[in-house]
Amino acid sequence: MTMANNKTKCFICNKEKITYSCRGCSKEFCFKDLTEHKQILNDQLNNITKDFDQFKQIINEQKENPQNHSLIEKINQWEIESLEKIQQKAQNWREIVLECSTTLINDIEKKFNDLTEQIKQIRKENDFNEINLNYLREQLVEITQKLNNPPNISIQQNSQPFINDISMILSKRPKFNKWKQNAITIAAGNGQGQQLNQLSRPAGIFIDKNKNIFIADFCNHRIVEWKCNAKKGQIIAGGIGQGNRMDQLNHPTDVIVDQQNHSIMVADQGNRRVIQWLNQNQQILIRNIDCHGLAMDKHGFLYVSDYVKNEVRRWKMGEYNNEGTIVAGGNRRGDQPNQLNTPSFIFVDEDQSIYVSDRKNDRVTKWRKDAKEGIVVAGGNGQGENLNQLFYPRGVIVDDLGQIYVADRRNQRVMRWCEGKEEGEIVVGGFGQENQLNSPNCLSFDAEGNLYVTDRWNNRIQKFEIIL
Repeated sequence: MTMANNKTKCFICNKEKITYSCRGCSKEFCFKDLTEHKQILNDQLNNITKDFDQFKQIINEQKENPQNHSLIEKINQWEIESLEKIQQKAQNWREIVLECSTTLINDIEKKFNDLTEQIKQIRKENDFNEINLNYLREQLVEITQKLNNPPNISIQQNSQPFINDISMILSKRPKFNKWKQNAITIAAGNGQGQQLNQLSRPAGIFIDKNKNIFIADFCNHRIVEWKCNAKKGQIIAGGIGQGNRMDQLNHPTDVIVDQQNHSIMVADQGNRRVIQWLNQNQQILIRNIDCHGLAMDKHGFLYVSDYVKNEVRRWKMGEYNNEGTIVAGGNRRGDQPNQLNTPSFIFVDEDQSIYVSDRKNDRVTKWRKDAKEGIVVAGGNGQGENLNQLFYPRGVIVDDLGQIYVADRRNQRVMRWCEGKEEGEIVVGGFGQENQLNSPNCLSFDAEGNLYVTDRWNNRIQKFEIIL
């Protein structure tokens, strides 16, 4: 609320008074009516809070009694109604069968009695031969068949169902993707070097919607854009030697692209800064930060990991003249839930939860929005190569189903973890595999679900094609 300089008309009492502006409704109120307006807003907030509390209670009830879900109740009702229809239909046919079978049995019994009398007569007269015996046998077979298979009544299944079938429509089916194990080299792979078809210890990567790859070429102090299916890249930032001038970079570790204005943001680690490049114009966004990983969310916030202060900070895009907000770590180096130890790459999901590759704790932690502590979602069981362990993890990304993918650097593999599971699974790489990775560093997906891996010590970017 801000005070107006001159007397204006109050929205409630309609009198000329010193008024105060409400930013929410953009109306002017005198002091008395402003107090009442605040009370109305407070009452509305209380009502909203009650609604939220009631909804929380519903969630808890659903968790405790999942069988009470409204869809389960609909399925149960469908079952009851369908059974009632089936039972009624079955009863109708039973009555018809009983009526018909009674008539049939009476006819068969009459025939049977006639044959029995014939047998008695034959015995009495003691005058019979093979013809008589064959006739009696044939008649017995005939009435037996009529009894077991009534000729005038049978059951035929109707192709038109008389109950309404149901089906489930799932907007998102859990799918555990698989990738071809033999990767395709789609950038460099021509040995370590500074030519346009080479890389030198590549670090972070970014894949745009056209499958162009932006690479933080660490030891060449440059950012390279590798067009889809190109044989060589093109330098779009740095590449004129290691240095701290505005047009130079010093061991860049990560790069992201703002696809709205086509600018790139670089974690210029050696110069302790985050710098933006737009049409060859440079602007330092954040200074004096030991940056490693970058991420940007859909709300226009930039996230940066600081591997010295062991924290992740967030800035509103375009508002960098402040220290930012700590959103993960920031409690010195350690392995407690509220601490990090040399964080590297980061990922931010649709809910603004932050996934941090907590390198020297050999784990990935998830920090929900405004959380003071993280939860371990991968690793956290010491260094090792078991499926519940990581060894110096680096790149981390999360798919639409919340499955977490980690570049398990020292184990030369990429692992997939589902939150809450004690173990992960190897999706590509691992010791003894053909086309082996050598220090996988960063991960990314394209729109089709193909997996891209920075194969750092092989100085190349590998593409693992999804198996459809």
